[in-house]
Amino acid sequence: MTEQLRLDPIRRISGSITLPGSKSLSNRVLLLAMLSEGETLIENLLDSDDVRRMVDALAKLKISYEEDRPNKKIRVRGVVGRIPVVEAKLFLGNAGTAIRPLTAALTLGHGRFVLDGIERMRERPIQDLLDGLNQLGAHVRSIHNTGCPPVEIIADGLLGGVTELSGAISSQYLSAILLTSPYAKTPVEIRIRDHLVSIPYVEMTIRLMSRFGVNVVVSEDFRNFYINAPQNYQSPETYFVEGDASSASYFLAGAAITGGSVTVVGCGTESLQGDAQFAKVLEMMGAEVGWQANKITVQGSGNLKGIDMDMNEMPDAAMTLAVTALFAKGTTAIRNIYNWRLKETERLKAVSCELKKLGASVDEGEDYLIIVPPRELMPAEISTYDDHRMAMAFSLAACSEVPITILNPTCVNKTFPDYFNQLSKLTISNK
Repeated sequence: MTEQLRLDPIRRISGSITLPGSKSLSNRVLLLAMLSEGETLIENLLDSDDVRRMVDALAKLKISYEEDRPNKKIRVRGVVGRIPVVEAKLFLGNAGTAIRPLTAALTLGHGRFVLDGIERMRERPIQDLLDGLNQLGAHVRSIHNTGCPPVEIIADGLLGGVTELSGAISSQYLSAILLTSPYAKTPVEIRIRDHLVSIPYVEMTIRLMSRFGVNVVVSEDFRNFYINAPQNYQSPETYFVEGDASSASYFLAGAAITGGSVTVVGCGTESLQGDAQFAKVLEMMGAEVGWQANKITVQGSGNLKGIDMDMNEMPDAAMTLAVTALFAKGTTAIRNIYNWRLKETERLKAVSCELKKLGASVDEGEDYLIIVPPRELMPAEISTYDDHRMAMAFSLAACSEVPITILNPTCVNKTFPDYFNQLSKLTISNK
């Protein structure tokens, strides 16, 4: 029997929440700590399935670390770009933020490595990354010739040089090569041959690399990237992972929808994450937003209006917008989100289907959704497709007069195991 969670109608979402660490930052910092010279103490590391996959990979690669999971800390001893083992098989679940950078990093080793995941991971494309690495002298391939994992790496170091890379599907391919490039044998130049999606995530990668002592030369149009090599990352000794801005979006949207006031602690004006800007989207819809260096506060008016938004730079928060649109007056258009189709599930179809269950009228295009809210939401069982963001985003549908049932709610373990408990702490129900 499928596990389910009934959410009674929510009258208001208000209060303050300290956010768990960012998934994207947690896995990037773990990789940088592994590659760098020196020891790195990482604080506020996210404890979730995706991050545990990366930590498990470090163990299999014989990277030395000491973990204090209850206190969200880990100390990693860097290997200065040298992979300690000559063979490993890594199972990475559905963690794109683990399999992609590790695919690039393991080209620095000497030996054979295989990276694989769950069935959905075997449907998620990685060929653009493999092509980009092979142009730099690597030997990597999709074992089943599908352009997807499992991936085989026959490693003998990364030569370097010039690579032309597609950025149209995922920015993680570019980030993976950037993170690895300092340890190439010669300088690396990356040229984006089409257009680059999710640019804020690339900016995050570059700023993180700078914290570890490596600078990237970037053209103004984000089409050309140059990294001097060989050089070593230098550990900053301690790194505190900021709160997850994608997770912040649910609580901030909840305040906007219900007329509550929510403060998220852990990201703000100094955030490295593009999704922190989602608060500006809520402001465009009619909410009031207050900013501090490490905090964001949203005061809801309870009177939101539909908007027409290009959400390419914050695709995860775009899912939150889709559910928020149920409570806005007028039509909401969410554009330039083709890469939703290649995420943990086929999100364009999934979001469209579940919005319709709730009574919305939805026009699903190749890279957009146009949403007309219903006069009244209908009670529904929300299928989550084993996708953490489906569960968290659609929990907001309970901010209505009807109960909502979330199927397979434990899928939130991927990034935010404590989500529903934290939501309940800020919830005033209609009971």
